[in-house]
Amino acid sequence: MEQIRMRVENRRDLTPSIVEFTLAPVGDDKLPSFDPGAHVTVETPSGAMRRYSLVNDGEDPKEYVVAIKREPESRGGSASMHDDATVGTELTIEVPENDFPLTDVQKYLLIAGGIGITPIYSMARFLDKKGKMLRIIYVSRSAEESAYLDELMKDFDGRIIVHHDNGDPNAVYDFWDDLVTPRATHVFCCGPKPLMEEIKAVSGHWPEGRIHFEDFKPVDVVREDDTAFEVELKKSGEVVTVPEDRSILEALRDAGHATSSSCESGTCGTCKTRLLSGEADHRDMVLMEEEKGDHIMICVSRAKSGRLVLDL
Repeated sequence: MEQIRMRVENRRDLTPSIVEFTLAPVGDDKLPSFDPGAHVTVETPSGAMRRYSLVNDGEDPKEYVVAIKREPESRGGSASMHDDATVGTELTIEVPENDFPLTDVQKYLLIAGGIGITPIYSMARFLDKKGKMLRIIYVSRSAEESAYLDELMKDFDGRIIVHHDNGDPNAVYDFWDDLVTPRATHVFCCGPKPLMEEIKAVSGHWPEGRIHFEDFKPVDVVREDDTAFEVELKKSGEVVTVPEDRSILEALRDAGHATSSSCESGTCGTCKTRLLSGEADHRDMVLMEEEKGDHIMICVSRAKSGRLVLDL
């Protein structure tokens, strides 16, 4: 994957927990264009690779803009961006990719939950410029925690519903009225797992291909019942302990080993590694069934028990 060296040109607080970063190329490189819904993979100051949706116009970009929420359970990505990516900091990114492309139809319903507003905001502005019919539903905990709320309310007055549940499970937005009747509208949804599951549940009767999701956290890398285990690096004989709250990739990185990675969410395949022995707990979305006996994605998968021996 082609990489670009970027510099933090500006950063601004959007909410108490969300910071917007403006990244400009260090050299004279012309930045690749991108379509709404695209993301870039950023090597954060901690060394972790993280994917962030692009917010700005991608037609002829002179910069890339991302908005990053400090996750409470951050394992080095968002926390290091918030704490260490100050103005002037240089970062390496990969060229934009798009796993959440817009379809070309006449009517759109855009649904965002929390930080999931980042690709939705980009899509809304693009569709508005194209003269498309659109509605936005933006749900979040509170107005204070809603990035780009003022801009959205101004630019899409009369076409946006904003709902805050204040963390009360009994006060979440009811999407049934919006989705009870299938229409020619295409729905694009980005947000946390509970929102995704709710939209899938209430739109199951819609025709296939009209509901689109961007799941920016497709797998749980670390789970509550995870335990520590060991991996043996066959080429050197070194044994590395993987703590219960770290991935194999992170444990190897912590031990000083350079590792190839990109998404670090089990979706891209960059960290695919030969598994020489041991039983893996596969959590990725890439490996074919016939590969699972002798390969493992070290960014998300673990050992079911005992030690894993890797071809590293």
